[in-house]
Amino acid sequence: MAKTFHLELLASDRPFYVGECEHLVYPASDGLMGILPGHETLVTVIEPGEIKYKVDGQWRYCAISEGFAEVRSDYVLILGDAIELPDEIDVKRAEEAAERAKELMEQKQGIMQYYHTQAALNRAMNRLKVSRRHNHEI
Repeated sequence: MAKTFHLELLASDRPFYVGECEHLVYPASDGLMGILPGHETLVTVIEPGEIKYKVDGQWRYCAISEGFAEVRSDYVLILGDAIELPDEIDVKRAEEAAERAKELMEQKQGIMQYYHTQAALNRAMNRLKVSRRHNHEI
């Protein structure tokens, strides 16, 4: 059995990572999904969260907003609206986005506006969590 699979992490604005990968973990709609070489074929929705992937024995980390994954035994494609390294995240901008979303959550909204505001809050909080975890900020 192969020890790696080909991984393509593609953000809407750029190819984020393209190369061999030993292990991948991403946030799916029903929990964390772990992928090793030879995994069964599937397509899943990706929720905002942290992706970690192992290359040459080292774990790498990034934040993803939302997207989907196509998994095959020797190839994984992840398409995300936004994928960022922890040190690429603008913490001030993410904090401001979280505050705006929190303020909107307190206002009376229609159900669709509420869901959009909740999604914006989730994205901002995820960016802050990933940035702080890997940049050693408290």
